[in-house]
Amino acid sequence: MNRDISLGKSYPLGATVEPKGVNFCVFSKNATAIDLLLFDTADAPEPAQIFSLDPKQNKTFYYWHIFVSGITSGQIYAYRVHGPYMPELGLRFDGQKVLLDPYTRAIVGWHKYSREAAIHPGNNSAQALRSVVVDTQTYDWEGDQPLKTPYAASVIYELHVGGFTSHPNSQVSPEKRGTYAGLIEKIPYLKDLGITAVELLPIHQFDAQDAKPGLENYWGYSTMSFFAPHSSYSSRRDPLGSVDEFRDMVKALHRAGIEVILDVVFNHTAEGNHQGPILSLKGFENGAYYILEDNPVFYKNYSGCGNTLKANHEIVGRMILDCLRYWVAEMHVDGFRFDLASILSRSRSGEPLKDPPILWSIESDPLLAGTKIIAEAWDAAGLYQVGSFIGDRFAEWNGPFRDDVRRFVKGDPGMVPNLAARLMGSPDIYPQEHREPNRSINFVTCHDGLTLNDLVSYNFKHNQANKEDNRDGANDDHSWNCGVEGITENPEIAALRLRQIKNFLTILLVSQGTPMILMGDEIRHTQLGNNNAYCQNNELSWFDWSKLETHAELHRFVKEIIQFIQSLQIFQQERILAINYDGKRPYIAWHGVYLGMPDWGHDSHSLALTLHHPVYYEHLYIIFNAYWQPLKFELPPLDDPAEHWYQIVDTAQPAPQDICSIANAPQVRDAFYPVAPRSTVILRANFQCQIPESLES
Repeated sequence: MNRDISLGKSYPLGATVEPKGVNFCVFSKNATAIDLLLFDTADAPEPAQIFSLDPKQNKTFYYWHIFVSGITSGQIYAYRVHGPYMPELGLRFDGQKVLLDPYTRAIVGWHKYSREAAIHPGNNSAQALRSVVVDTQTYDWEGDQPLKTPYAASVIYELHVGGFTSHPNSQVSPEKRGTYAGLIEKIPYLKDLGITAVELLPIHQFDAQDAKPGLENYWGYSTMSFFAPHSSYSSRRDPLGSVDEFRDMVKALHRAGIEVILDVVFNHTAEGNHQGPILSLKGFENGAYYILEDNPVFYKNYSGCGNTLKANHEIVGRMILDCLRYWVAEMHVDGFRFDLASILSRSRSGEPLKDPPILWSIESDPLLAGTKIIAEAWDAAGLYQVGSFIGDRFAEWNGPFRDDVRRFVKGDPGMVPNLAARLMGSPDIYPQEHREPNRSINFVTCHDGLTLNDLVSYNFKHNQANKEDNRDGANDDHSWNCGVEGITENPEIAALRLRQIKNFLTILLVSQGTPMILMGDEIRHTQLGNNNAYCQNNELSWFDWSKLETHAELHRFVKEIIQFIQSLQIFQQERILAINYDGKRPYIAWHGVYLGMPDWGHDSHSLALTLHHPVYYEHLYIIFNAYWQPLKFELPPLDDPAEHWYQIVDTAQPAPQDICSIANAPQVRDAFYPVAPRSTVILRANFQCQIPESLES
């Protein structure tokens, strides 16, 4: 079928649906010729039509463009880009390779795709992925709007879209397991747990074949397209299915009051190093998109994954900003977590920049002004910027929170001062006077490392299943197996492990900052000691729904403590808690086993604190005992004889006494509270006859 063509225009980039056809535009500075390929089906081995773009007619500056009439949304297309293949000059044009549009909104051709065919010389048309024209203006959002939940009121749940419902016991129909549609069916679970935001591991289209033979890239940190949702997470198989199903999921989550944060990987791509495939960016303009070594045959590798995106090149920076705007404006996401975000502060040649253009553009962009932007403020080459990341808007993953809390609960010496700082929103790390403490994203576990169950069950990593001879993954997780490595039937060790898990979760949730919980930690998900399960798309990684019954006690504890924390104003402050009481501001006071006498010494393993919000009449006494012996803690006196202390949390108590509502909490009648070894206690003061209805169970 012949179609009319015209010159087209240089903006916008990508494939844009217009009333009479589609405008195509791509960037390439050094290409000598570009072919637009149109395919009749996703399976067609060769294109049905090829349009050769004339460099004199179809090129404006560095932008190649053409308008094709008579086609619309759903059209399948790709490119071939011709030019010199001279790696010694940083040029890797290969006119035989079929390339994805860097701005494509959807991708098809997966069941025939071969990463190897994109690596080796020769025509890979029959085994190449293809782009899809998408008209994003036709979807019915039904009035959906951003939720804009404050950090102070947020509880983030780091979730893998595929792994959440892939398990056969998920009770999701087989065709929807591991998909956006499957996640929709589990929204009531998230809502019931108390989650306010899901942080999705990468859903940008990634290359599952980027792994050792026999394994699969499961986490998704191997991006092929920044604008396209991962098609394997869609239960639909039509070319536009992944786009619409993703939006269905966002809309459904918003209806439940749950925000959607995307983990985005603007630090490297699936094209890898000099031995990697030519899929898209390499074939369009290798030297513009990647930071190359002094010998431009090779790639600088600040990501640890083979290459590094040149984020502060004007073309790449524009692509990143266009991408973020697209996901907010057209896909309605609420925010982004930037993987290895410090790479975005590196110059075109890789040196750290004081004022990186792309980060300031993200910080100041008006369309992104209402979104959450979260930095993993380090990279794989030693650039560490926690506490010094640019701007006023970026929140940060607080790595020291993870490490210090792990070490305190484990029983390491010298950790009490560090714990106090983490509980207060880490003012030692974030000393800026007007910085909101909740921009510290606090976590004990995340996808990268041991699960919470494994943190208390293994002293060493066990990554043999990854086929790298146990060399991959971190070598020190600050974990402690409580006496036996791995699975045990010893009831004392089992009880200690459960208590330690509750200790971790209690510290996480009472600390100033925004808490993030790893998917499955609330039901003691185990990876059998694997701390780098990036390539394990199997039951080792999947959420096991049967554990909701097996570990109902912990699930209840997590649900109840989230509800308790969310019900109190003292935990939703947007300023660091005051240390000195002034009668108006919420305040914090430190104690040891005796009031006003905290032990900051190297050999101390315990700490107590008072939290008081005078306006809302909230008064808490919290005790952390990481010591291996019981301790008695003096309780603060109460001013009114009708006021009493009630035990809300005691992680040493059996369920359901481990956590109680204020209506059911036992009254504490003595002047000292006995705290069991390695346990955490929360007491709340209340008038016996004036329990607020909102806090009753």
